[in-house]
Amino acid sequence: MNTENITKVTTMAEMAAKGESPEVLFWVGCAGSFDDRYKRVTAAFIKILNSAGVKFAVLGQEESCTGDPARRAGNEFLFQMQAVSNIQVLNGYEIKKIVTACPHCFNTLKNEYPELGGNYEVVHHSTFLQHLIDEGRIKVKGESEFKGKSITYHDSCYLGRANDIYEAPRKVLEELDADLVEMKSCKTKGLCCGAGGAQMFKDAEKGSKEVNIERTEQALGTGAKVIASACPFCMTMLSDGVKNKEKEKEVKVLDLAELVALSNGL
Repeated sequence: MNTENITKVTTMAEMAAKGESPEVLFWVGCAGSFDDRYKRVTAAFIKILNSAGVKFAVLGQEESCTGDPARRAGNEFLFQMQAVSNIQVLNGYEIKKIVTACPHCFNTLKNEYPELGGNYEVVHHSTFLQHLIDEGRIKVKGESEFKGKSITYHDSCYLGRANDIYEAPRKVLEELDADLVEMKSCKTKGLCCGAGGAQMFKDAEKGSKEVNIERTEQALGTGAKVIASACPFCMTMLSDGVKNKEKEKEVKVLDLAELVALSNGL
């Protein structure tokens, strides 16, 4: 597959104009669209989708915020305005299945849009990647560059405790043949990165230590050289924590999609 095809992205408007429907709609999210660091995760996931032959589309400029930050911050009116607007667009295109790399978007689309008339099969990209691996649509070519390397995985609150998704990310990491080492607090007892519940957008509260520093210390305590994340909020908080500890040259914070793409030479 050439470079142009591996990075090809089609909008729903373009697909609908041809009278076609996607296998899945890729909901990019605000971070995946505008955050310079997370745009690299979006690019990695798009390469994987194209490499696996997944027929997908994005909304492009028709996609807006899900309303998650507004609802967590207590602005229910703004949330419903944003949600209803998105649902009108999604229903207009008769969208059936959505995949997103953001657990916050995932939780809102899956659990909170149905009460407003938005009913879709919503899948987080960790689960989608696991299915692609199980179906043999993506494989780690030869020996993964992460083979035998220590990787620790940080459970996102909105993926783990909110939606009980713990195994899919770990099964994706197992495919890399890496040495998965768990932090002191993991899975149902995983420690928040400090960004959830709209905390990402406000000053830290009084205390002796930032939450993301505490979580980063747990991750560094494993001795892992890679901290795997599956959430843009967590990636920001953990990356800041690694910088605070001056470990940027030794420890990388990478999303699952980036790990899979790198392992496949994408």
